[in-house]
Amino acid sequence: MVVLPTGTANLASVLAAFARLGAKARVATEPAMVQDAERLVLPGVGTFGATMAGLRAAGLDEAIASRIRDGAPVLAMCVGLQVLFETSDESPGSEGLGVLSGRVGRFPSDVRVPQFGWNRIEPEPGCRYLEAGHAYFANSFRVLAAPGCKVARALHGESFVAAIERGPLLACQFHPELSGAFGNRLIARWLEG
Repeated sequence: MVVLPTGTANLASVLAAFARLGAKARVATEPAMVQDAERLVLPGVGTFGATMAGLRAAGLDEAIASRIRDGAPVLAMCVGLQVLFETSDESPGSEGLGVLSGRVGRFPSDVRVPQFGWNRIEPEPGCRYLEAGHAYFANSFRVLAAPGCKVARALHGESFVAAIERGPLLACQFHPELSGAFGNRLIARWLEG
C-alpha cells in the first residue's frame, strides 16, 4: 500500500492507523509508485488549492486520476475527497482531479465553521464499506452531491456528503484515521475489499 505525500497531510496519523491494523504502508516518492501500488491512500489536511498544487508539483495528479478512472483501489480522506471533484469555492481558479463531477462548497453561514468534532454518518442502502456511526470531522467545505456514487450523509446545518463509494474507491470527508474503532473498522473493510 502506498500513501501519497500531498504536502498538506498528517502522514504520521495515517501511517499509524494502518500500522495498528498490521498493514504495511510506504510513502510515494514518484508517480510510478502510484500506478504500481496494490492500494493507494490520498490523505489531506489543509486547503483544496494547496493540496492540488502539492500533487501537481510532485507529478502525482494525473497518476492518481488515471488510477481512479481504471478502477484501482483508492482511499481518500478529508481534502483528499474534495480534490476528486472539479472545483472548490475554497480555492477559486484551482482545478481538482475531476474524476467526480461537481464542486465543493462552503457550509451555510448560519453554522459554526469549521466543523470540528464528531458527527453521525448514515450510509444509503447498498454501501459496501460504509456503516452508520460517528466519525471525526475537521472541515469548512463540503460536497452536496456525488452523482454515480453510493454515499453516506451527515448533517451540519444541512445534509452533506460525508463519504462516497464507487467500486474500490472509498472517499471520506471525515478522518477515519482519527475516528477510533469506527474508523479502524472502515479502513479494515477497505483493506479486505
